[in-house]
Amino acid sequence: MSKVFAVGIGPGSPELLTFQARRVLEQCTAVAGYRLYLDQIRELLDGKRLIPGAMRQEIARCREALEAALAGETVAVVSSGDAGVYGMAGLLLELTELERYRSVEIEVVPGITAALAAAALIGAPFMNDFAVLSLSDLMTPKELIQKRLYAVASCDMPAALYNPRSTRRHELLEEAVSVFRDAGGDLPCALIHDACRDKQRIELTTLGTFPFEHVWMTTIVIIGNSATIVRDGRFYCRRGYREKHEFEA
Repeated sequence: MSKVFAVGIGPGSPELLTFQARRVLEQCTAVAGYRLYLDQIRELLDGKRLIPGAMRQEIARCREALEAALAGETVAVVSSGDAGVYGMAGLLLELTELERYRSVEIEVVPGITAALAAAALIGAPFMNDFAVLSLSDLMTPKELIQKRLYAVASCDMPAALYNPRSTRRHELLEEAVSVFRDAGGDLPCALIHDACRDKQRIELTTLGTFPFEHVWMTTIVIIGNSATIVRDGRFYCRRGYREKHEFEA
């Protein structure tokens, strides 16, 4: 059976590429991906046929990868973070609904998501239930994103916001900050820019003083909840141990 690997390459640092992902990439003869992501693993691509592409070319890129698999190549389609979290795994599986690609097996190779990498950089903001939301309305209707923002904010849940702002889109980020502030007050939040990449930068702030002009597509915005503590530059959520168990002085 033909096979395509949907590989999560992590947030950008070679140290956060899993052993499994590295092994799969080494055995592949062809690798497809957004050019920025291929650049992040270029040391593993010598001698391989590349299927590069730009944003919004995902369907064409995945179809070319599936065609390569049908032709006998061992193919990987790479996504940043985890391939199953806003990545290409779902699209590949969806394409195999088509008769032409039904015989192609899709194996998903997990990766470290940007939200979890960003969370580790600031502390432990997701010690209890949390939500991950994308503010990009390219694939999801704006009205549905708004509905989810209100639902998450009403639950007093920490949240990570992907794709928070672009050159043409900033209203949803402004609405998200307003919705969470109305529901929970001046909650702490963190802006993690280019997590685990060369230009990494971290800002700790609050919803009341949120620096909208600092946010870009490569920023992960983490919003805390009523149990979030910011202390000595560390950002963490109390899980309930203090309430359930007596702490020693």
